[in-house]
Amino acid sequence: MPEHAPEHTDALANVAGLSFRARLWGRRAQIVVLRILRLVRTTLSRALPAFRFLLRSLRRRWRRSLQLRTVLTTLLLSISSFAVVGAYLSNQIANNLFQERLTQAESETLYNVKQVQETFDGAQVTNQSSVITLVYDTLNAVEGRGNVIQRRYVFEAKPEQTKPRNRWVESRASDQLTINVIPPELRRAVQESGKEQFWASMEFPVGTEDRPGIAVGNLVTFNGTAYELYLIYDLNSAQKTLDEIQNVLWAGGAVLVLMIGAIAWYVTRNVVSPVSHAALVSEKLAAGQLQERMVVKGEDEVARLGASFNHMAASLQEQITQLATLSQMQQRFVSDVSHELRTPLTTVRMAAEVLYDARHDFDPINKRSAELLYNQVERFQSLLADLLEISRFDAGVARLDAEPTDILPLVTHVLDGVAPVAAEYGSEIVVICREKSIVAEMDARRIDRILRNLVLNALEHGEGKPIHISVAANESAVAIAVRDHGIGMSPTEAARVFDRFWRADPARARTTGGSGLGLSIAAEDTKLHDGWLQAWGNKGSGSNFRLTLPLRQGEAIVKSPLQLEPADVELSGRAGERSTLILNSAAPAGPTAAVEAPVRGNAVGKENSREDSREY
Repeated sequence: MPEHAPEHTDALANVAGLSFRARLWGRRAQIVVLRILRLVRTTLSRALPAFRFLLRSLRRRWRRSLQLRTVLTTLLLSISSFAVVGAYLSNQIANNLFQERLTQAESETLYNVKQVQETFDGAQVTNQSSVITLVYDTLNAVEGRGNVIQRRYVFEAKPEQTKPRNRWVESRASDQLTINVIPPELRRAVQESGKEQFWASMEFPVGTEDRPGIAVGNLVTFNGTAYELYLIYDLNSAQKTLDEIQNVLWAGGAVLVLMIGAIAWYVTRNVVSPVSHAALVSEKLAAGQLQERMVVKGEDEVARLGASFNHMAASLQEQITQLATLSQMQQRFVSDVSHELRTPLTTVRMAAEVLYDARHDFDPINKRSAELLYNQVERFQSLLADLLEISRFDAGVARLDAEPTDILPLVTHVLDGVAPVAAEYGSEIVVICREKSIVAEMDARRIDRILRNLVLNALEHGEGKPIHISVAANESAVAIAVRDHGIGMSPTEAARVFDRFWRADPARARTTGGSGLGLSIAAEDTKLHDGWLQAWGNKGSGSNFRLTLPLRQGEAIVKSPLQLEPADVELSGRAGERSTLILNSAAPAGPTAAVEAPVRGNAVGKENSREDSREY
């Protein structure tokens, strides 16, 4: 035992060393694999966005370019047509060449086999050398070197027949061919036939390449022994001819497709370019560049279209200029008249105030006249102030003085101002807000005017029922909804609620009715803030006005914090009787657009009120 202990220790050390090296190499392999995977992932993470960008660019280009679609469609259809026609022509040419070579091979084989059989039948040979010489010379004559179609032969004794005493030839073949190159089906057909001739397509080796060919087989007899004689015809020259024809077809087709693509591009460019130019000029006209015109060349249809387009643009420019001039004159007239009326109106108001203060000393008729004069002068002064404000909006001189402002104190200030009117109508005003402070960048004076108009409008049409004012905010906007439960609005009335000098009551019999410009001015103030002013109404269920403002000027409103259609309304009648009017300064179609909103299921009450902040 002691003699073998060192050897055992060395063996254990070797095994431990091998195990350590295996773990080391395994760890290195794992690190290499991880690095490769990390590299592949990094490459894919960088390549996929580029691929997606390229794909999106191609899709956008495909959708936006009529010329690209036309040229690519023409190319695809041309390539498909030429592929079908080229395949058909190539197949027909190949079949014709093969049939021609096959007919020639069959006729030559019949003649040569007949000559071989006649030679074998008339031979007078009795020894091995003379038999071998005869067979060799006969088959060499059949091989036919120098002809257009090079014939090769395979000469093989038919198997399973009694071997005669003087059968000194078993098989022969030219160019080191063997019987194995002959298809088994052809051998079987030849062996089972008598004097019939059979053929088959095949490939046979010539040097280092395989060539296509046709093998034609017959049975011949010599000295009582049946032999299989196969003449092999080389089709390499025919294949080269076919390849050249196919190359010419495909090359000619490719050139023709490119020419068709160039012609399609040129033709579509001549047609699409004027259309693209017309679209560009139309966009410039829509942007206010009324002096833009199309370039007209020639007298064809496109030239006539350009001339008609220019005539239309000139007519539109003239009409728009006339309308703009009339609008400016009208605005200037309103502004001038309003300014001119301020001085006499101030004098009349002072006189009306004197008469109003002394009305207690008058008889009943004069007292009533003094009260009417005072009230109408107050209304006239309000109308004059509204006209001046509208004229500033129309002239484009209204400017926004925005600064961070807490909107809740602003709501409180508005409610303090309308408290006497609310007490006169007997309407309770309930404010619903979950926030203690909501700061937004706004013009406090204009927002105060908007809210005052909305609340007064709700009080006037609320018929003494409670008014609910909801305030909420999200990450991008703040919303204030003024909800009344009065007479409501029909779809026709809701469609015109923000029009100038329009009121829902045709008789204009409501006592607090203003100039008819309050909601129009509110809409203009909302546009200056890039906000939304939206109205919903239903006959007999009241109405709801929602003001949505961005928290920061210059940012777009994604979603309003409050839903427009109140959740506490049980609507009767058909859904078509509901109406919603949206004033959205960001909408491209104009200042107003009508949509319908679904009914929500939250209730708003006096004591325990909840407000759904989902967007409709």
